Amino acid sequence: MSRAEDSWVAKTWYGNSSLVWLLVPFSWLYAAVIKVRSALYRRNIFQSRAVGVPVVVVGNITVGGTGKTPLTIWLASELKARGFSPGVVSRGYRGIVGATPVVATPQSDPAVVGDEAVLLASHSKCHVVVHPDRIAAAIRAIELGANVILADDGLQHYRLERDVEIAVIDGHRGFGNGRLLPAGPLREKPARLDSVDKVVVQRRLNRPDNVLRRASDRQPLHFSLKPVAMRRLDNNEVAALADFAGRKVHAIAGIGNPERFFRMLESHGMIVKRHPLPDHAKISPADISFADTMPVIMTSKDAVKCRFPAAGQCWSVEVEVEFEGEEGDMLLDLVVRNIEAERPAV
Repeated sequence: MSRAEDSWVAKTWYGNSSLVWLLVPFSWLYAAVIKVRSALYRRNIFQSRAVGVPVVVVGNITVGGTGKTPLTIWLASELKARGFSPGVVSRGYRGIVGATPVVATPQSDPAVVGDEAVLLASHSKCHVVVHPDRIAAAIRAIELGANVILADDGLQHYRLERDVEIAVIDGHRGFGNGRLLPAGPLREKPARLDSVDKVVVQRRLNRPDNVLRRASDRQPLHFSLKPVAMRRLDNNEVAALADFAGRKVHAIAGIGNPERFFRMLESHGMIVKRHPLPDHAKISPADISFADTMPVIMTSKDAVKCRFPAAGQCWSVEVEVEFEGEEGDMLLDLVVRNIEAERPAV
């Protein structure tokens, strides 16, 4: 998708563009397809398959960035601290893994396994297995020693039986115009949230939480992505965000919500020249080359795709998941209770 196309989609989904009405008939068709598919699973005509160990799905009901990958990394780290051996499975969006599952490493080519898989492998310190068939990927992760599977972005992959479902929502964007694809950003209707185990919102909503439209009275949890350091891409230097306060910078963001990244930099005192890219966009030397000496700053997800020499002087922002109060412990306790109940007895 080009920058122009991405901008048009953003205006249609999150603005007031009248062009949305051209897409509404296709949304009706999409709604019919997912309704039939859901019915086939409910009636066991299509069947979900267990893989022999507990499965935790971290996903969303909208297209675009909600923070699910950083949350998956956080969850993997916390489960390891509790004695589990998690394995992460990912579809490898925009990758070309082929017929068999591929084990992603920090050195893997993002063009093969996808940028999110490289990010997961770099920060989760777990085995990360990539394949559109999450069942095949999960089986490979189990062969490598995983005793619990974390499925990154697998909420709609019903073939994989799961024990815990966590739905992540962008508290700033919410559900956009509230329409299903392609007229809006929704993969499923908001009523789907009634069936998940927990809704987690990145950044507290600026409006009442009833915007989540859950039929139950269960309250969502809230987290934010806290920037903790700036790292030069050649790894020769680490700096604090405060070191860039008051400076003009070029900001590159090929994520679902680039504006969130730009505003974060501005909140730390930087004067930001914005360079939004489509989500998962390939980055070339031309994308980071400017006729000035201003620092070039990008997200960690974009940084894993910049393996050419010119990128060495660029900076990426490292972030950590930070929950409100004790809500992180609440989420972890829920996950552990469910997977302990399902883990095979030794």
